[in-house]
Amino acid sequence: MKKLIEKIDSGTVVVGVIGLGYVGLPLALEFALRNIKVIGFDSDNEKVELINKQKRSYIKHIDSKKIKSAVESGFFYATNQFSRLSKPDAIIICVPTPLNENREPDLTYVKSSAVTIAKYLRKEQIVSLESTTYPGTTDEELKSILETSGLKVGKDFYLCFSPEREDPNNPQFSTSTIPKVVGGVTPSCTKVAVKLYSKVVDKIVPVSSSRTAEATKLLENIYRSINIALVNELKMVFDRMGIDIWEVIEAASTKPFGFSPFYPGPGLGGHCIPIDPFYLTWKAREYEISTKFIELAGEINSMMPYYVVNKVIEALNENGKALKNSKILILGLAYKKDVDDLRESPSLKLMELLIRHGAIVDYNDDYIPSIPKLRKYNFKKKSVSLTSAKLKEYDLVLLATDHSYFDYKFLLDNSNLIIDTRNAFKEFKNKKIYKA
Repeated sequence: MKKLIEKIDSGTVVVGVIGLGYVGLPLALEFALRNIKVIGFDSDNEKVELINKQKRSYIKHIDSKKIKSAVESGFFYATNQFSRLSKPDAIIICVPTPLNENREPDLTYVKSSAVTIAKYLRKEQIVSLESTTYPGTTDEELKSILETSGLKVGKDFYLCFSPEREDPNNPQFSTSTIPKVVGGVTPSCTKVAVKLYSKVVDKIVPVSSSRTAEATKLLENIYRSINIALVNELKMVFDRMGIDIWEVIEAASTKPFGFSPFYPGPGLGGHCIPIDPFYLTWKAREYEISTKFIELAGEINSMMPYYVVNKVIEALNENGKALKNSKILILGLAYKKDVDDLRESPSLKLMELLIRHGAIVDYNDDYIPSIPKLRKYNFKKKSVSLTSAKLKEYDLVLLATDHSYFDYKFLLDNSNLIIDTRNAFKEFKNKKIYKA
């Protein structure tokens, strides 16, 4: 351990990051821009070429200048050659942890990464998992796979869990300023991990075990999921009562204690909140515990796209039209404002439901010029332009994601009907605007 800590302290440590996506790429850049050598591992040849040859970003909120600076400094390069995993002293796993069709954890990417690491694992390396998962993954699944190398955790190599806390395009926080929770499989693992992450993160929060760190990440996202489900349910209740949920939230937010505002929407998106809570639901069954709050929140949030489609049907009916054969324009395909991230976006579910009902559906999203083939969807559509003539072609415009580039006055002036799921048209009072 002493030799590894000396490398970290001196800045001669070499870091390997597996998975150069929304979590792995900014973390890799954080190390590289502090003059710590980083090897980025990814099976996607296009990403590798964009980094090494074009020195260009493929994620909207990550500036290409950062990649260019990191690559040209010699502190960062990408590879799809996983046989080089013996070179880094620290290996950080940032791969997806999706759910399967039965809403059960799919650890395929984590386990395959661990199997590959085990082939090249050597003494005096630390392995850190950042992918969200259920308590016990690190000290059960990863530990057993990595120890097939013949090396022992806490003695020959070190193993920890440190949950990612990325919030894409949040101007208030960055990788270095978000406190980092770290939990090792052994006390020595925690000690090494704290040293490592301290090189790039301002505040480290060590916890007693990898299980505690895994549970911490789940609590963060379950908290959000349940509170969002609450306001989504209240939105439907208050709508029946003729009460505006957004006005209620705004008024309640004036209370200086005991209240934190959460806002409704067309459904949950992103890789965390729609998925992570079910990791604990699945694991809890092993202990014969039913996680009622988590499952109920998941049911409410999952039904929101259906609620929005019903609002579309109501709005069209009130204006003498049927949903079938109506032309619908979805505004915003990304799951979140001003990002290019499609993961679990409710806009995709809305598109699927509207098409299933016989509607003719297009979309506009400047951050997503075309829809790639996805695990669940294959729409083969391209973003349409927002001109006055084009908007007037649609029977209804559905605002799903409130991107900053939208000119809401222009949209209102040139649209026939509008469904607003984000309260983006709150400044306007017009009969053609329907809230959902």
